[in-house]
Amino acid sequence: MLLPEIKEREYRFKLALRMGLPIFGLVLALIIHTFISTYENLTSAFYIESAIVLAFSIYFIFYLIYSGFDTKITDNISKVFTRDYLYKYLKKELDTNKNYTLILISCDNINEINNRYGIKNGDKVLYEIVIWINKYLKSKGISNFPIGHIKGGDFIIGLKGKSSQYKTILELMNLKSDEFKIDDIEVIISSAINDTSFSNELEYMVENLFELQDLNRNEKLFLNKDEEIDPSELESYIVNAIKQKSFVITKQDIFNNDNVVIKEYFIKLKTSDSKIIHQKSYMKILDKLRLMSEYDYMVLEKTIQNCSKDNDDIFAINISPTSIRNYTFLTKVKELLSNNKHVKNRVMFILYEKEYYSHLDRYKEILKSLRLLGVQIVIDKVGANHSSFIYLRELEVDAIRIDGIYTKEIKNSKYRNILDGFILIAKTNDIKVWMKMIEDEDSYNKIKNLKVDYFQGKYLAQLEKIYEN
Repeated sequence: MLLPEIKEREYRFKLALRMGLPIFGLVLALIIHTFISTYENLTSAFYIESAIVLAFSIYFIFYLIYSGFDTKITDNISKVFTRDYLYKYLKKELDTNKNYTLILISCDNINEINNRYGIKNGDKVLYEIVIWINKYLKSKGISNFPIGHIKGGDFIIGLKGKSSQYKTILELMNLKSDEFKIDDIEVIISSAINDTSFSNELEYMVENLFELQDLNRNEKLFLNKDEEIDPSELESYIVNAIKQKSFVITKQDIFNNDNVVIKEYFIKLKTSDSKIIHQKSYMKILDKLRLMSEYDYMVLEKTIQNCSKDNDDIFAINISPTSIRNYTFLTKVKELLSNNKHVKNRVMFILYEKEYYSHLDRYKEILKSLRLLGVQIVIDKVGANHSSFIYLRELEVDAIRIDGIYTKEIKNSKYRNILDGFILIAKTNDIKVWMKMIEDEDSYNKIKNLKVDYFQGKYLAQLEKIYEN
């Protein structure tokens, strides 16, 4: 048992003892008084009843104290519902309301606020955000709504009705939040909204809110209704697809000048009734279900099967960095690579993660062992976040793939200067440079003038289905 748990038990026992002693004393005094004043008329039943009353009074006092701790419904900091209680509350609301809306409102820079201004100020910001939300919604005629603290700077609100009733209100709230400050502390707010038209299951609705929020932040919010799968069925579809190794591979050619030098594989899972599950739908669920390593191995196994003496193609696949840092997965991969004599320098692992892995020495050793077996390592989305730059600086890799925003903004001198810097760093360290998302001739011609090794995009080659099971 952990020390906090031991101390919690001690605290509860002492509190129960302090509260229970007066009541126990009164009950005992009453029994003694009755015993003294009516001693001659007492029967054996009195002694039995007294013992029962004492036992039950002690039990009841301790029960109230302990259950009181377990049924806390408000968060100490923000004074809103705790996550557990909010979920219980919202599940009841979903059971009784056909149309129900959830809104996610987040303070995106709460970690920065805690680090820069201190945790106390961070706590104050969370509380003031709740006050601000309540005041704003009240001005729109919305009051007495359930709101709970989910994690970090994330709050969820439940409202009766369809999301269409609240979208305009939420958009106006987002506009008002642009200049939101608390004691001169800048607060960055983001949000998302959905309703029971997506799902009646609370867990799926909450997960979808975070996915929508990420898309909103990147200004890529879109929903293709033809591709949607009921979220309550999605997990079982994904599990079955992995078990049955049912997936589709499409490939896109990557060029060096006019020559095809790499074939990148893109994977979609397939359900038993031939529905296609796209990556944006299944990647987070693979992490949630701890199936990412199994998925990566399945894809790699099929890729290596294509490495034969009959061709000299180089195959590029996306592999999760968490998978290759998994000892069991890494051992299986090394065995798989060692069993195919044609695989050397024929497979490229494209690696990407938002937050960098702090144990870089261990990561270096893993990548070194893979490169010795002939695996080429590519760092993806360089220039998109700090982790890709740290990896470029610290790790020994074969190539970097520049984030697509630099292709889109190739005419912008600011982006062009940054791109020139990345290319210079790469070339100085004998690292190949890969540009993707080349969609038109103008972008292609501008990128050709740079010292880029690999060119990729729909202007050069379309996606082509090559395998389906």
